[in-house]
Amino acid sequence: MSRVGRRPVDIPDGIKVEIDGNKVKLEGKGKTLEHVIPDGFTAEVRDKTIMIRRPSDSRIHRALHGTTRSLIQNMVTGLKDGFQKKLQIQGVGYKAQVKGKALVLDLGFSHSVNYTPPEDVTVETPSATEIVVKGIDKQKVGAVAAEIRDYYPPEPYKGKGIRREGEYVRQKQGKSIA
Repeated sequence: MSRVGRRPVDIPDGIKVEIDGNKVKLEGKGKTLEHVIPDGFTAEVRDKTIMIRRPSDSRIHRALHGTTRSLIQNMVTGLKDGFQKKLQIQGVGYKAQVKGKALVLDLGFSHSVNYTPPEDVTVETPSATEIVVKGIDKQKVGAVAAEIRDYYPPEPYKGKGIRREGEYVRQKQGKSIA
């Protein structure tokens, strides 16, 4: 049985917490994140920590308890350090570059693919074959990285495409001449 929900969320210096009913609002470094906790749950700030309390021991409340605590912990981590996902492009002539705020991908199509990320997510290209997605909201960073990857997921024969850093793509043999 998981006991994630019972652990307190530590609040580092520089992050301000406001709890208004079932809404938890965190502010830090000029950024703001909000989360609405489920009905019946309560959040309280005590000694530089946030405690989440569940209304009962029912199965759904136990499941939501750990999830709610993890979401609030991710908000604190995002405001403190931020999140990032790295993508790699493989394929001859395939490249990425940032023009203004838009990401321009050359993936072997007859046209370039332009992608504009949401306002609070930034995209960087340290090299022509690397893409770094950064932001304070873990869900948005992951969603943007998934959208970019979906333009050309890695294919199993030559391994060309956009893959997550460290992702293993199983290679198929292909046709053989008998």
